[in-house]
Order: sequence, then C-alpha cells, then structure tokens
Amino acid sequence: MQTRPLASLGRYTGPATLILSSLADGAKHGYALAKDIEQFAGVHLVPGTLYAALTRLVDQGLIEPVASDDERRRPYRITPAGAEALREQLSEQRRVANLGLRRLAGGTSS
Repeated sequence: MQTRPLASLGRYTGPATLILSSLADGAKHGYALAKDIEQFAGVHLVPGTLYAALTRLVDQGLIEPVASDDERRRPYRITPAGAEALREQLSEQRRVANLGLRRLAGGTSS
C-alpha cells in the first residue's frame, strides 16, 4: 500500500496543501506564495511556517527551485509528483467535506 506523501507531513499538511495549490498555476517565490495564499484561502502563513514547509516539500521532491537572476527571490515550481500528491490530497478533502455536508443535511453516514 502506497502512503499519501502529504499525509506524512502531519500537522504541516495544511500549509503544504496551500503551497502546492498556489504553485499549481505557475512558479512563485516565497512572498508571492504568501500573498496568493492569503488571497485565495484567507490564510496568513508566517515566514517560519512558509519556509519550513517549502524545505519539506523540496526534500520530498514535490516542488523544486527554479533558476532565477534575482538572488533575493528564489522561485519554486510544483513537480509531477507534487501535482499527483496535491490531486490525491484534494480528492480526500473533497470526500471528507462531502460526507460532512451529507451528515449535516441528514443524509447517510457512509
């Protein structure tokens, strides 16, 4: 049985999912990631959380740095493995959300 890559991040799964979702539409550096995430999710990732998550995602091969002429800004892009991990994570979140919504509506619990 293959484990879900993002699930292995434990409490860091949330920031990782947000970062991968942001990178799904193109490469971004840290500040641009933080601003994009604030805009689409309403979540402010403090620099320590953001950069620790970036390091973990690079270490897992889910994102990679992109060459840049600007030494101060290091852009990242999602890898094919990262896109698949994000797809799996979002599908699982959708399954759980749908179940919760059915239960709230008085539907079945399975």
